[in-house]
Amino acid sequence: MLQQVMTAPGEIEFREVPIPEIREDQILVKIMNIGVCGSDIHVYHGEHPFTSYPVTQGHEVSGEIVELGTKVEGFRVGQKVTIQPQVVCGECYPCRHGKYNLCESLKVMGFQTTGTASHYFAVDKQKVTVLPETMSFEEGAMIEPLAVAVHAIRQAGDVTGLNIIVLGAGPIGNLVAQAAKGMGAQSVMITDISDLRLQLAKDCGIDFCVNTKEEDLNDAILKAFGSDKADIIYDCAGNNITMGQAIKYARKGSTIILVAVFAGMATVDLALANDHELDIKSTMMYRNEDYIDAIRLVNEKKIQLRPLISKTFAFGDYLEAYHYIEANRETTMKVIINVQE
Repeated sequence: MLQQVMTAPGEIEFREVPIPEIREDQILVKIMNIGVCGSDIHVYHGEHPFTSYPVTQGHEVSGEIVELGTKVEGFRVGQKVTIQPQVVCGECYPCRHGKYNLCESLKVMGFQTTGTASHYFAVDKQKVTVLPETMSFEEGAMIEPLAVAVHAIRQAGDVTGLNIIVLGAGPIGNLVAQAAKGMGAQSVMITDISDLRLQLAKDCGIDFCVNTKEEDLNDAILKAFGSDKADIIYDCAGNNITMGQAIKYARKGSTIILVAVFAGMATVDLALANDHELDIKSTMMYRNEDYIDAIRLVNEKKIQLRPLISKTFAFGDYLEAYHYIEANRETTMKVIINVQE
């Protein structure tokens, strides 16, 4: 089979390697689609602090079961599946208490360990989640980023009936906003400086889409939610401007949840956060229940994934996909690699 290998920043080659032999507790998956995310792009630029080269990428993935280990039950050949890419120790405090997404020695496929970018991939059965037969492989490859969004919403507890603001309308911001709506929020506002991304959010059913280059955010919040403002603000852009906006315009005593990863050290007004008794939280990846809920929300048509797909590339054109993303940064949302082409 062929396996993608990023040998250095901006350099990809394909190696012919044997199809993996599975252990008794593993599943062999024929990889169908892979999504390219922001972290993959950091690796492409040599800017990911926890990835070295060579590395096989691929962590947003869909596939089809082609072989089961002798001790694998509850699965069958031919099922559509996705793969949870976390590699955890199972022994540290977070792992022992059900928070394996915070494993003290966490590794992620495609970054610190081999990713799924190959024709076939052998994986432990507990990392495999079945997809509905009605779900496309393209949508299946987007369950991973949607699980990020679902986990982020869970960090606020039950959001039923709440008013929520999402700062940043990129792929994750869009999915966080959709997940909030799908999980019961009363109204959701999303902000960005890209009219294209805001229009896409509007097309996906988001209530208020605000271009903060053209409209004062505080005015927009008061217009949408009144003087009570929002119950929760999610920062999905991850920079000093958006976090500064969140702290400045949050209702006193409300919650801010950081979803995005800051590129550098943050400079924010913690004195104001302290004075307003703001609850500033963060969120990290996902757990199995987030995958299950993400799949359910798509299946119930409460979340749309297809509108986020900007372009699809064949497996052999992996590098071309990065070139496309670079040339279309402002308009690209999600690029999908079709591994079997």
